[in-house]
Amino acid sequence: MKLLDLMRLALGRLGTGKMRTGLTMLGIIIGVASVVALVSVAQGATKGISDQLNALGTNLLTVNPGFVRGAVTRGSFGGATTLTIADASAITGLDGVQAVAPELATSKLVIAGTQNETASIVGTTPAYLSVFAYDIWTGTFISQASVDQNLRVAVIGATTADNLSLTDSSIGSTIYIGGLPFELVGILQSKGGTGSEDDRVIVPLSTARELFVGSTSVSSIGLSATSQDAITTVSAEITALLDQRHGITAGATADFSITTQAQLLGTVSSVSDVLTLLLAGIASISLLVGGIGIMNIMLVSVRERTREIGIRKAIGARGRDILSQFLVEALALSLAGGAIGILFGVLASFAIGVYAGWGFVFNPITVVAAVGFSLVVGIVFGVWPASQAARLDPVVALRYE
Repeated sequence: MKLLDLMRLALGRLGTGKMRTGLTMLGIIIGVASVVALVSVAQGATKGISDQLNALGTNLLTVNPGFVRGAVTRGSFGGATTLTIADASAITGLDGVQAVAPELATSKLVIAGTQNETASIVGTTPAYLSVFAYDIWTGTFISQASVDQNLRVAVIGATTADNLSLTDSSIGSTIYIGGLPFELVGILQSKGGTGSEDDRVIVPLSTARELFVGSTSVSSIGLSATSQDAITTVSAEITALLDQRHGITAGATADFSITTQAQLLGTVSSVSDVLTLLLAGIASISLLVGGIGIMNIMLVSVRERTREIGIRKAIGARGRDILSQFLVEALALSLAGGAIGILFGVLASFAIGVYAGWGFVFNPITVVAAVGFSLVVGIVFGVWPASQAARLDPVVALRYE
């Protein structure tokens, strides 16, 4: 029997029981839609995180202080005061370094008019703007003169500005940081996302050291390399430089650590791959349930059509014709369910992406995989009922009531 005839016969048969056909397809629809939607969610979340990491800066490296060792225990990395302003100045002279921005971070109550909030205060230098890829929304950024003269000027992030009800007309007004007056000179453009990059107040490094911290240590040192290819070389040069400056001998534990965008993106990619496989595996369970539903309904169909099978065999139909007929019916069920499931999965992916803020992420490979999985489900769960029908004895089938 020709394939076209088999398809026409299968569709005609499935059309006679629309309710049963629809309910049988429902498991496949849910399974395929879940796979497409959940994989899209995992990829969208990865894209959102990667975009936020890329927004932190171009060719970014961050040098963090080491750990604090007590009498018995050792603290985590980042808890010590092992980095200094002099270290940042020394790093500036390395080949391949484009800009260096030391950071001195603390937390203070910020008051603007009748509004207030506890915000992150970052003391830094003018290079901070380019190193961390910020743009000024209104006003200006801190200048080298403000650092040299310990001026009380402040630039605030977009989220902090919203929380304090500050607008472009607020430039030049006085805000209070830790109870001390500062002139607001600028508001940063929002980086977007859900991170804390927009929730901060930036002041001159010397001012933060003099008024809030009182030491020459820094919380971290951010720097940008001249190119992506230079990051590895720059990282090695910084390691050698700080080892020498801090008197770290060969084999000793460094009192600092260096992280790069490539490392962070690699970690995100690894986690994303595991998450995608996990979510796809969970969603695939519903596909298996849908396949069992197909097998169940096909077995019932074989039982109901026993006399029909006997008549067809009696007039010359071969076992493989019967096998092909029922197998094509199972494939039609799974493919139709897969197509509808893909449509619902794409719509769900679009809605979730818009709501979550990472946009619509569509991967054609996911759709191809879903269609392939639907085919496999139709074949695997349709073979047994089809073989049962093909093996029926025509004499016994004709006697079946």
